[in-house]
Amino acid sequence: MRSMAFEIITYEKQYRPQFESLNLEWLEGNGLAEQLDRDMLSEPEKYILDPGGELFLVRVNNEIVGSAALLKEHDGIYELAKMCVAPSHRGRGIAQALVEHCMQRAAELKARKVILFSSHKLAAALKLYEKFGFKYVAVEDSPFVTADIKMELDMRGRGS
Repeated sequence: MRSMAFEIITYEKQYRPQFESLNLEWLEGNGLAEQLDRDMLSEPEKYILDPGGELFLVRVNNEIVGSAALLKEHDGIYELAKMCVAPSHRGRGIAQALVEHCMQRAAELKARKVILFSSHKLAAALKLYEKFGFKYVAVEDSPFVTADIKMELDMRGRGS
């Protein structure tokens, strides 16, 4: 079967149900779903966009098969979050394209640093983040009980 082309789009409200179900499926499947996840997924405008963050979706035809968010933490610091790709579309370079897109956008936003919280259960994701230069740091101020890993990427010198 030939792989279908995908496009990265900016979040639109019409895709909220697909964004929510896609993320909940993988979070619940890995035993990582928490109340804050559910809140963020059901109200991305309130938790991601209104505070100055951005949300990107991956669309194949009219189906949402991936997502990633940049949450604004403080001036110059963003968090990469809500990163997922549907199991049926993994292995096609979508996750890598999402991270590239988010890092390019972070550079355009003049981010000094991008952080992320993850779990040791997500080995493939951790390898991808390492490939982009993310470094492991002590887990401090994690908003998630299940997040036992924190990584950060120094964006200085990466320019837009």
